Amino acid sequence: MAGILAWFWNERFWLPHNVTWADLKNTEEATFPQAEDLYLACPLAFCIFMIRLVFERFIARPCAMGVKIQANGPQKAQPNAILEKVFTAITKHPDEKRLEGLSKQLDWDVRTIQRWFRQRRNQEKPSTLARFCESMWRFTFYLYIFTYGVRFLKKTPWLWNTKECWYNYPYQPLTVDIHYYYILELSFYLSLLFSQFTDIRRKDFLIMFLHHVATISLITFSYVNNMARVGTLVMCLHDAADVLIEAAKMANYAKYQILCNLLFAMFAILFISSRLGVYPIWILNTTLFESWEIVGPYPSWWVFNLLLILLQLLHSFWSYLIVKTACRAISKGKVGKWNPLHVSKDDHSDIESSSDEDDSPKHKHHSSTTNGTNKNHGTNGYLTGAPYPDEH
Repeated sequence: MAGILAWFWNERFWLPHNVTWADLKNTEEATFPQAEDLYLACPLAFCIFMIRLVFERFIARPCAMGVKIQANGPQKAQPNAILEKVFTAITKHPDEKRLEGLSKQLDWDVRTIQRWFRQRRNQEKPSTLARFCESMWRFTFYLYIFTYGVRFLKKTPWLWNTKECWYNYPYQPLTVDIHYYYILELSFYLSLLFSQFTDIRRKDFLIMFLHHVATISLITFSYVNNMARVGTLVMCLHDAADVLIEAAKMANYAKYQILCNLLFAMFAILFISSRLGVYPIWILNTTLFESWEIVGPYPSWWVFNLLLILLQLLHSFWSYLIVKTACRAISKGKVGKWNPLHVSKDDHSDIESSSDEDDSPKHKHHSSTTNGTNKNHGTNGYLTGAPYPDEH
């Protein structure tokens, strides 16, 4: 184990030439980031998760009731042992052949069985109330952490001159503000990682899991090799759009459609301008060129910049999805009735869409029994797509 740790913490990978871990040990004069500092994030993540439960129960839930969001979920399917076994052990989307077999076995008509499977699938989706509470929690946290980041960064020299991120690197003392900012962000994303296993399982479970792992890795990586100054810029830049998209979700769940459209439009403008404009011009410019000029490259420098470049590629892809959605809505002449969170990229990650289960065309007259599960209408959206970037 000692050999593995020595290999992993190889100074020639993590640090610039002629710099050792001993040079970055804490002294009475200065404090530097230490890998063991990050252990604090684990118990704090648990505390944040517990705070979330209290917040959703005593703050978000009453707010949801105040905007007329009902507590009841989708209509439940009647108990049936045979169909339940097929649903849990074989398939949630039976084909025509299996439907006909079940129809003969149960003496039910095919449409009734289709409706049962649709209702049973909807039972596994979070209710609108649960989604509103979750979005309100995230909105509250993102608003707080973004406000904190702006107030902290406006007093720092590297916000106004990014070369300050590299002067005297890596001998840049760790301030209380940076330490708090990093630990809180890391704890929050750890709590999101944990909560995936306790929340209702969603279609994008694996994608969101990988997204949270990537975010946690980037935060940890930049802290360990003391790229914390530029890391604070990246975190603050990404948190800005998160605030608006969670607010748009809340408006969507509350059926405030005009407000939802307005917030989503603001989110789209901010997302595209910050991720395709500010990020490459401000962040990538300093991590690639200014740091090369002042510090020079070394192994972990290449890895860090590779991750940031990959993030830029994701920014471009997600921006394309947002623009594509907007163009589709405008071309159909339905801007006034457009609900972008039903058809487009949304989180931080997410794509918000209604339930994806409809009867076949010949049975469309039964769709009214599904509590708003038509693919193109209704406000009971479900997070189904790739997460939109929260990576820091």
